[in-house]
Amino acid sequence: MTAMIYRLTTLRKTALAVLPVTFFLAGCSSLKLDPPEKKEQPVSFLTGKPGGIKLSELIDKKQSGDSIPVNALLWRAALDIASFVPLDDVDTFGGTIVTEWYQTSAKAEKRLKLSFFVTGLELRSDAIKVRAYIQNRQDGNWIDAGQDEKLARRLEDLTLTRARELRAASAGETVQ
Repeated sequence: MTAMIYRLTTLRKTALAVLPVTFFLAGCSSLKLDPPEKKEQPVSFLTGKPGGIKLSELIDKKQSGDSIPVNALLWRAALDIASFVPLDDVDTFGGTIVTEWYQTSAKAEKRLKLSFFVTGLELRSDAIKVRAYIQNRQDGNWIDAGQDEKLARRLEDLTLTRARELRAASAGETVQ
C-alpha cells in the first residue's frame, strides 16, 4: 500500500510540474483558434499586437494618378518657359524638365541646355530651380563653359511670373 501511495504522490508531483509547462507552451502555440471566416487583423510589426496597418501596405501603397507631386502652376509655367527649346526629358513625377542643346543662328559658336527642377508643392520662389549650361565651339568641338547663373536666375523669375499669371487666370475663371 505504501508503494501505491508513493506512486500516486510521485504522479501528482509530476502532473503538477508538467501542467504549467503544458499551458505555457499551448499559449505560445501558433495554432489559429479563430474561425476560418473571421478576417485576420493587421499586426503591428513593432509591438506584435493586433491593430494598425500592415507593413506590406506601406511598401506597396500606390500613388493616386489624379495629381502630380509638384506644384501644378509652377510645372505648367516651367513647360511654357522651356518651350522655346526642344525638350529632351520630361519627368512629371520627379518635377524635372531637361532640354536638348540649343543654338541660335545669331550665335552659332555657343549653345545652351536648360534643366528645370520643380521641387515644391507651393507656389514659392524656392520651389523652382533652373540650371543653364553653356558650351562654346572651339576647333569644331564643343567645350563646356560652365553654367550661366544670370540666365538661370532670369528663367526662374520668368517661370514664377508665368505661374502667378496662370494662378490669376484660374482665379478669374472661378469667380465668373
